[in-house]
Amino acid sequence: MEALDAEKVRRAVQAALAEDIGEGDATTVATVPEDAMARARMCARETLIVAGIEFAEAAFREASGDIQIKRVMQDGQRAAADKPIMEISGRAGAILSAERVALNFVQRLSGVATLTAQFVDAIKGTNAQILDTRKTTPGWRRFEKYAVACGGGRNHRMGLYDMILIKDNHLVALRNESPNAIAAAVARAREKFPRLKVEVEADTLSQVEQAVEAGADFVLLDNMNQVQLRLAVQKAKGRAQTEASGGITLAMVRAIADSGVDFISVGALTHSARAVDIGLDFES
Repeated sequence: MEALDAEKVRRAVQAALAEDIGEGDATTVATVPEDAMARARMCARETLIVAGIEFAEAAFREASGDIQIKRVMQDGQRAAADKPIMEISGRAGAILSAERVALNFVQRLSGVATLTAQFVDAIKGTNAQILDTRKTTPGWRRFEKYAVACGGGRNHRMGLYDMILIKDNHLVALRNESPNAIAAAVARAREKFPRLKVEVEADTLSQVEQAVEAGADFVLLDNMNQVQLRLAVQKAKGRAQTEASGGITLAMVRAIADSGVDFISVGALTHSARAVDIGLDFES
């Protein structure tokens, strides 16, 4: 997985700390002596895939440059319940002030990684790969897609700029074009952005055929049933790769993979992943 940009991580953490601490951590300032020292452990409280350790480390270091941090686990590793992820030592007040921000990042991103790993595990033994989508938290796309990679998934396009994806609304806008909207859209995309891959969303088997004939690199099979998926794969075989999409759940993903599609895109990886249970406790 591609490493995160350290400066972007730092800015995100700084913004989160400013939002949380504001003019000051009133509880900690009022109750904890400035020179009090502490040791703490961040631990998984359920089985999960770790992601976002860099954010937690940045949060504690922003709170105090003297904090000592030991990473017990790395992003992408599986942690069992009660397994330590990170050990922190230093000023108690700094650890307390950064605790929630550090946990928020790791819980959210580990949640994305953990859900992704469940989908990846569900289709093992097939030729399909799990993809993410652009259904991400605004401002967190790079972070959430990183977490998908930590869980064994593959990133789809990062945004509107790095791949052509001709969807149903594009085709409606071109409905009067000849010989058909798909052919016109693909031709224009090739002419305007010759270096970008082109994908066409297809709702019907006839659209699959049009997309393949137009020379699309990928055909997105939107909300198709098992019979349609198998027929679409046969139509595209050797000419374009196929991607199943539309309300994919863990319960159905294996059957979809068995249809022979190359990719399965799952919006839930980022828009519906829950924050996993991770805690931070001081050693007494």
